[in-house]
Amino acid sequence: MRVTVLAVGQLKEKPYREMAQEYLKRLSRYGKYQVIEVPDLPEPASASPAALQQLKQREGEQLLRHVRPNDYLIALTIPGRQMPSPVLAQHLEALPLRVTGDVLFAIGGSQGLSDQVIARADEQLSMSQMTFPHQLARVMLLEQLYRSAKITAGERYHK
Repeated sequence: MRVTVLAVGQLKEKPYREMAQEYLKRLSRYGKYQVIEVPDLPEPASASPAALQQLKQREGEQLLRHVRPNDYLIALTIPGRQMPSPVLAQHLEALPLRVTGDVLFAIGGSQGLSDQVIARADEQLSMSQMTFPHQLARVMLLEQLYRSAKITAGERYHK
């Protein structure tokens, strides 16, 4: 089973890029992890709510192109289920018993995830009720995946 982070937009700032690369490097000893980026679409300065909704929908279509029917999609949303790191580790460890495809995490762009992505998702996960920049959310997710891998492997990880 492969774990893929589907993300709208590139990590433009060097510190975020370096942190994400470091966690992917660390994760490589625990399995197959990858990040797939789809382009974030330019947001017009004075966009109407309908235009922003359409932008979010187009970004969602780009994300969904990478999701196969048997993949397990976890959408990162604010109202999603929150869980402590050890529970996330147990949850991820159990997925290969139920899932025939890969596990994918979807991180939306600045407008969030489209309704289509959320509807396709097998579950929604929330890192917090607070809103984070999607660049930071990606690094935080990779860190939690790394923490989960270490917990599952029985290795120590700081609290």
